[in-house]
Amino acid sequence: MTAIKRGAIGVFDSGVGGLSTLHAIRDAYPHEHLVYVADSGHAPYGNQSAEAIIARATRITQFLLDQSCKAVVVACNTASVVALPALRAMTAIPVIGMEPAIKPAALATKTGVIGVLATQRTVDSAAVQRLIATHAAHVRVVLQACPGLVERVEAGALDDAETIGLLRKYVAPIQDAGADQLVLGCTHYYFLRASIERLLGPAVTVLEPAKAIARQLGERSHLVPGLREGDAHGGFSFFSSATDLMAATTVMARLWGIPIQPSVQRCPV
Repeated sequence: MTAIKRGAIGVFDSGVGGLSTLHAIRDAYPHEHLVYVADSGHAPYGNQSAEAIIARATRITQFLLDQSCKAVVVACNTASVVALPALRAMTAIPVIGMEPAIKPAALATKTGVIGVLATQRTVDSAAVQRLIATHAAHVRVVLQACPGLVERVEAGALDDAETIGLLRKYVAPIQDAGADQLVLGCTHYYFLRASIERLLGPAVTVLEPAKAIARQLGERSHLVPGLREGDAHGGFSFFSSATDLMAATTVMARLWGIPIQPSVQRCPV
């Protein structure tokens, strides 16, 4: 296994979707070494039990802690709404989770209707209901579960007929309701954003939380040593639990935007 620089920032997702968050963190903190774990071999999390999700999230977080990461980012809405309390109980370092951008959508809507695309587990979660009750009680929230979309992104099938057909099906109730704000409640959906925006047209604003996660790291910089220091560019360590590591490397490189060097390593947990 390639050695990981001590004091890295660890990021994980149920698969490749969290690469969107990794981009935002790299843009904000280019000197940091980043460790990314794509749990593609256990994706999607959205149709699994809470116990199974917590078990996977705990094992991956422990792996990142064992690599002396100084912060862990849970770049997965489903894992965040289900497992975050358990993960934070494991360590004193910052563990930063994600939540659908319901609050900013509710503040920005002019029609009084917002839509949320997410996994079934996220849609059904108590955390999302709390967000709605706290920040969006004055608007209509159309929650839409999207089975199959995570698998399409994991396969690198971002704009083929099957993917577009699923997207058309899932955005239709949100369009019909008159929403003018659409929240992407799964990091995988970031890579479908261009197609979603084409389907919805310019009257609908699409929101996703990657940059907000980078800002949260900044807000906790007093707890993350060296976060705002340094001028040299940091490196990367990529891991995946996918069965076919070569195929996973190809998809991850496509989504990352440049070839991944060195190649993606086998996730050891």
